[in-house]
Amino acid sequence: MDPRTEIREFLSSRRARIAPAQAGLPAYGGNRRVKGLRREEVALLAGVSVDYYVRMERGGLAGASDGVLDALASALQLDEAERDHLFHLARQSRTPRSPRRRRPAVTVRSTLQQVLDAISDAPAWIGNGRYDVLAMNQLARALYSPVLADTRRPANTARFVYLKPEAARDFFVDYDEVAGAVAAKLRMEAGRNPHDEELIALVGELSTCSELFRQRWASQDVRLHRSGRKRVHHPIVGRLDLDVESMELPAEPGLHLHVYTAPAGTPTADNLALLASWAATQQALATELEPRNG
Repeated sequence: MDPRTEIREFLSSRRARIAPAQAGLPAYGGNRRVKGLRREEVALLAGVSVDYYVRMERGGLAGASDGVLDALASALQLDEAERDHLFHLARQSRTPRSPRRRRPAVTVRSTLQQVLDAISDAPAWIGNGRYDVLAMNQLARALYSPVLADTRRPANTARFVYLKPEAARDFFVDYDEVAGAVAAKLRMEAGRNPHDEELIALVGELSTCSELFRQRWASQDVRLHRSGRKRVHHPIVGRLDLDVESMELPAEPGLHLHVYTAPAGTPTADNLALLASWAATQQALATELEPRNG
């Protein structure tokens, strides 16, 4: 994932989606040879020379000040995630190119596992920007049992979504939306860590094996990890409409804590309680079946 290529494709894709009228510019006739804004129109809106903008779109963001980047973000009508991505790309272009690096294996601290286990009424898990599932509480393991069916560890929800599409469509009610969000968040992570060997390998695997991923990845969309709603159909308890809170862990850069809840008295809250009871039964059964010495 070369930063210059990423910059070129990201800026050209954002430029192509804005019609002159959306930017308050006259169209000057109906025969425009480019989709969206022309480069000179973006330069005008950003308050820079055409030559300077052309250099930026070709990947030359290394010398761009924060003020210029802000002006460019405004001209291209970037949202918060896209603006952050632009700044990540600029930051990477200022750093001398380094070889791919393998990030050290992440081991979740035992105290964080204790925090997860203390959350008994809500599924909770910790993951990284590559969608690796690094630690879970008992209820999260029960909720994500379809994802965990793959014996490869760490479990990875991006692989589940794109490489097990039939199972993922059965599990995620809003599969298409989830698939788009997964690709967009992986793209965001690539802007932050373009030399992460595991991330490069994951994107390569998904691109090789999934036409849908190739399409979503090519869109250049990016998205932040945010709170929201996740609707799933669990094979044991049925439909669950879950409120999701995603929180960065300041002491563990790159890791997020995800907690799924439902308002008391709702069908989803009742089904979560049922799922917790089922999970406890399965845990007790597994304990009973463990071999005993003597």
